[in-house]
Amino acid sequence: MGIASINPFTGEILQTFVPLSDAELAAKLDLAQQAFTQYRQVPIAQRAAWMNRAAEILEQDRERLGKIMTLEMGKTIVSAIAEIEKCALVCRYYAEQAPKFLADAPAQTDATQSFVRYQPLGAILAVMPWNFPFWQVFRFAAPALMSGNVGLLKHASNVPQCALAIEAVFQQAGFAAGVFQTLLVGSEEVAAILADERVKAATLTGSEAAGASLAATAGKQIKKTVLELGGSDPFIVLESADLEAAAATAVIARMINNGQSCIAAKRFIVTEPIADQFEQRLVEHVKALKVGDPLDRSTDIGPLATRALLEELDHQVQTSVSKGARVLVGGQPLQGSFYAPTILTNISPGSPAAREELFGPVAMLFRVKDIDAAIALANDTPFGLGASAWTTVPTERDRLITELEAGAVFINGMVKSDPRLPFGGIKHSGYGRELSHQGMHEFVNVKTVWVK
Repeated sequence: MGIASINPFTGEILQTFVPLSDAELAAKLDLAQQAFTQYRQVPIAQRAAWMNRAAEILEQDRERLGKIMTLEMGKTIVSAIAEIEKCALVCRYYAEQAPKFLADAPAQTDATQSFVRYQPLGAILAVMPWNFPFWQVFRFAAPALMSGNVGLLKHASNVPQCALAIEAVFQQAGFAAGVFQTLLVGSEEVAAILADERVKAATLTGSEAAGASLAATAGKQIKKTVLELGGSDPFIVLESADLEAAAATAVIARMINNGQSCIAAKRFIVTEPIADQFEQRLVEHVKALKVGDPLDRSTDIGPLATRALLEELDHQVQTSVSKGARVLVGGQPLQGSFYAPTILTNISPGSPAAREELFGPVAMLFRVKDIDAAIALANDTPFGLGASAWTTVPTERDRLITELEAGAVFINGMVKSDPRLPFGGIKHSGYGRELSHQGMHEFVNVKTVWVK
């Protein structure tokens, strides 16, 4: 079976690719191993020069690369170009910071000299999703390559052109063949690739099921993994909040990437005294969104990436409605792979909207009595990726920072990833961290050195 690139806006098959044969895959793993033995010896200044060149290529080619994303998975062209620019930012960040992050760290012990040295592991397998097809890869690849590892990308099967374009960027930047390779294979090949002794560790961004499967395989091989999985992020609004700023940000935080984001705000938890005002503002903002051609720069919401995603989202919405949820706006599929921007309220505890991740432009609005109830509801989920909370009261802010169960808490702003800050979750949202120095240290040998 071929790997197809399909435009979710038109349904057109853009291109098909033949998956790698067993022999071709083995050759790529051999090349990765050979490349690592040489690349690990490359001075960090040279790696940084290539990484900065990758950033330049991304910026110079942002329009073309952004269009590939839009055509393959439906992201609006404006957000696609912004994603390319963010990839350039993370390349430059690690080019600049890697010498500091990887420098020997001295320690005072009973030795004449003792320190910690950070050394690369080898070939790292990255199993990446389609929703941010460039950013998710570059936030792994920039620190991994700067630390001397080599990368193997198994991208989502609906974005093969993105996967090949990323490999081309690194090659054009000057990285040797084998330092970063795209593997055009199906998901059924991942277990065997991870089990190969030439692959030393793996990172995955995706669903709970995919993460659990990868972690189980890696566990049998005693190999390190980092998982960034689903989220059902709360967005808490308390009485002291700036309601207009909160409502305007809420729409962006929920509808970003056509609603297909792990760290999108999904559950809007509002205290009763301001709930009516917030609901009215939220409905107004959602109704104003423009749904349409993702290549049109005025479009706010494009199509979902696949028909299967659309059908699953609608099933979750309709099941929630059958269990008592009320639709404030939207609530149904539109033509093609579009789903109407939607707000649900009166959501019962046992419905999909209360317990599951809804991956699309659907916001869930909950009313609670006070901050205690807001925190309790926010934490009443198997996920723990990010949380946004809105208040101007210092004691409330401190409680929210301390008590919310999430890998990130943003006060008076939407959750977002930033190269300068570690990113990742807890509970069923995964483990390990990407970005900042913590992300660079995930895939290195943290070696203790003691000399006397």
